[in-house]
Amino acid sequence: MLARAMRLAGAAVLLFAPALTAQEDARVTVRVRSEDGPVAAAEVRAAPAAAARTDAEGRAVLRLPAGDRAVTVRKLGFGPRTLNLSLRAGADTTLDVSLEEAAEELEAIVVTSTRTGQRIEDEPTRVEVLAREEVEEKMLMTPGDVSMLLNETSGLRVQTTSPSLGGANVRVQGLRGRYTQLLSDGLPLYGGQSGALGLLQIPPMDLGQVEVIKGAASALYGSSALGGVINLVSRRPGEEPTRELLLNQTTRNGSDIVGFASAPLSERWGYSLLASVHRQSEADVDDDRWTDMPGYRRAVVRPRLFWDDGAGRSLFITVGGTVEDREGGGLVPAGRFAETLETRRGDAGAVGRFLFGGSRLLSVRASGMAQRHAHGFGDVAEDDLHSTGFAEATFSGSGGGHTWVLGTALQAERYEAEDVEGFDYTYTTPSVFAQEEYAVAEWATVSLAGRADWHSEYGAFFNPRLSVLLRPAGWNVRGSVGTGYFAPTPFTEETEAIGLSRLRPLGDLEPERARTASLDVGRALGPLELNGTVFGSRTENALQLVESAAGEDAVELVNAEGPTRTWGTELLARWHQEPFHVTATHTYLRSRESSPDGVGRREVPLTPRHALGMVGMWEAEGEARVGLELYYTGRQALEDNPFRDRSRPYLIVGLLGERRFGPARAFVNLENLLDVRQTRYDPLVLPSRSAEGRWTTDAWAPLEGRVINAGVRLNF
Repeated sequence: MLARAMRLAGAAVLLFAPALTAQEDARVTVRVRSEDGPVAAAEVRAAPAAAARTDAEGRAVLRLPAGDRAVTVRKLGFGPRTLNLSLRAGADTTLDVSLEEAAEELEAIVVTSTRTGQRIEDEPTRVEVLAREEVEEKMLMTPGDVSMLLNETSGLRVQTTSPSLGGANVRVQGLRGRYTQLLSDGLPLYGGQSGALGLLQIPPMDLGQVEVIKGAASALYGSSALGGVINLVSRRPGEEPTRELLLNQTTRNGSDIVGFASAPLSERWGYSLLASVHRQSEADVDDDRWTDMPGYRRAVVRPRLFWDDGAGRSLFITVGGTVEDREGGGLVPAGRFAETLETRRGDAGAVGRFLFGGSRLLSVRASGMAQRHAHGFGDVAEDDLHSTGFAEATFSGSGGGHTWVLGTALQAERYEAEDVEGFDYTYTTPSVFAQEEYAVAEWATVSLAGRADWHSEYGAFFNPRLSVLLRPAGWNVRGSVGTGYFAPTPFTEETEAIGLSRLRPLGDLEPERARTASLDVGRALGPLELNGTVFGSRTENALQLVESAAGEDAVELVNAEGPTRTWGTELLARWHQEPFHVTATHTYLRSRESSPDGVGRREVPLTPRHALGMVGMWEAEGEARVGLELYYTGRQALEDNPFRDRSRPYLIVGLLGERRFGPARAFVNLENLLDVRQTRYDPLVLPSRSAEGRWTTDAWAPLEGRVINAGVRLNF
């Protein structure tokens, strides 16, 4: 009896221990105000792990252990405040905090791609952010698209997939471009599985920043994010109207006119509008009677509407339209081969965020996109329609050191081919996902995310991702591991270039699956920032294009027999000492896969072993800037190239200058000063048409050579 009583007493102690501990904790009510009144959605933190956000009346409640505690309050647009308290067990304390507006805090980087909306330095998942300053710099080089902005980012490579039409996609840390999910404000406005021309149809003028998550992110965004996520975040209207016009002309007979306007409509409403037209004439740079730069004519329009009540509730609405005609090709041994592509795309999306209870946030997102193509491969016509529908709802909150997200999503992908039979599909994928971040200590945070997808064609998938952030003694250490999957479609880098007419209907294919891992270490030493990353991935069932045994001049997609293994390192150094800014990067990459012929393994084609970059900029804020760029690309393995099996290394040198004259800023950009061109070494056109229907080799180096562009930016 005595032993049983002791066991019952022990159980009672364990049962009520949390309640007793809670009674011993002090209750701290934090009231946050500014000159304009209560401050809602301010972040309130106290070591070791307590956190909350203020409600509409500027109040947040923390429960803290007794002793000396430091309470820190942060809100974008205000200077942070830290107050020290001595707390007694069970005490009830009220703390009044006054925040002052601080212009420098407006530059704090808040990332949205991980759904927690945190400052970048507090995010366990490594998110690389290209800020507005970098967007503006690259905008002067290619005002019509974001390809150069991404290509000059460490670990990313914009790979040309179709030399005839200039199509390209983004490889993240060596993984195939089809695995990269391209988003706009978190919405798949360019399709759930972005095509190879999406990058070339997005003017960067209306971007506020670009967020990049490398490695498998299916735990966050599902099938299309097996390799990573690129989220294009739009510019928000400021307190004053903004009107900008950019005029640009190149020495290769290319022209750009881009206009942007934004303004507040009232205390709560604002708008922005992007409108642009672009033109490029076909250019035969090496006089071989084949187009090295495709011609195109494009128009883009994108209005956006913003609503924010200042108390944590907001609404964002976007509508966009793109019209483009492209043409390329030329003379081949069999005669003239012309390639054309007409694109007509329309999209719409909305994002709503509703804060209540001080630390609970309901977010809803929805979008729809339809894109019609009329593609001509010589005498073969391939017209089609791609469409994507998307809806998502998340509920998130924070407290006690925890930040959590619960969500559900539904995405539908549809493809209809008008001229080629056997490739139509409709994929519907409902999903549920969850994410938990826990601040174990002030210097350690752990994030665990998981997502379950029910794919209508390929069944159920579950993908987790674990990330850890450690901040010992001024260092930032981030580690991530995750899994992802990719549902097979007829579209790969190869079929985007050759079309579907020679491709046999898809057989019994397995979904592609991957595991990725990375370790990132960084530190800031005064004006110097250093960062190093080690990464690796293993992809199973990768799709490969092989010659079909069923008929002559036919190809088919099959799953690779063995895994694709990729690993490498990234090194980054930044030095900022006004008025100078210097950035140096190096990427080392190894990637091997099973040979399509089933014999042994090979290096993945078009994957440089080494890539180095150095950018130096002198800038007088708001008045002038001069920049020098050096980019080295090492040797690459080549596939089905009769002229060589490995590429030559090459160096790209660029020079940029800009000067303000009142409301106008004139700029000139000298790109590829050394006139590096692939056709200086080998022909681009093949001696005969390949089995899959191609007339050109892969593009492993620039084709356009030296290009100078100049123009003016006007502010009204």
